[in-house]
Amino acid sequence: MEEETRTRRTLELLRTIVGDHAPAVLAASFGAEDMVLIDLIARHGLLIGVFTLDTGRLPEETYSLMHSTARRYRIPVAVFSPETADVERYVAAHGPNAFYDSQALRQQCCFIRKVKPLKRALAGNRAWITGQRREQSVTRRDLPTREWDAEHGLDKFNPLADWSQDEVWAYIRRHAVPYNALHDRGYPSIGCAPCTRAIGPGEDVRAGRWWWESAEHRECGLHPHRRAS
Repeated sequence: MEEETRTRRTLELLRTIVGDHAPAVLAASFGAEDMVLIDLIARHGLLIGVFTLDTGRLPEETYSLMHSTARRYRIPVAVFSPETADVERYVAAHGPNAFYDSQALRQQCCFIRKVKPLKRALAGNRAWITGQRREQSVTRRDLPTREWDAEHGLDKFNPLADWSQDEVWAYIRRHAVPYNALHDRGYPSIGCAPCTRAIGPGEDVRAGRWWWESAEHRECGLHPHRRAS
């Protein structure tokens, strides 16, 4: 399917979300997919809020893109951070980089820095939107375009679920969409700085996320329903 057709269908879905599921918000980590959705929202004046989860350990390149995106598109980006007391307790008990020590400690860190702030970010909304795609990893290969998020009690939409990586980048080039500088250094998927590395030729696009764990566990808890079969 041509990129123009994908774009048209995605825009139709976003407009349906605005019409039938408002208020709705986009969860943006400022990856390439999120930038496509931000561009569509801003370009077409869609009434969809944008928020991000600032874990406190993001790469400087991500913070720079957050700033330039807000200025370019003239849209507010709500920032949700972890509770200071939660972070302090974790670091005091386990150390600042304990996520390398076990999967349980890594998931606990993600829970503190991402999952708990997400609950605050979604409060009062009827739907949220993500930039997830099926081909990103084994944990997302059955990703639906629309699903019910029972944990938060609202609809969840993945408008780019069936987009390919090439289609994402074709859109970015066509519309001169800004993107994270780390993408040009071999980082197709970008999370917290200590938990993200560049990937090598032939590796899965999310192989650089929590690379010390097995592939079926490489999620942060924001999308816990996805499991490899």
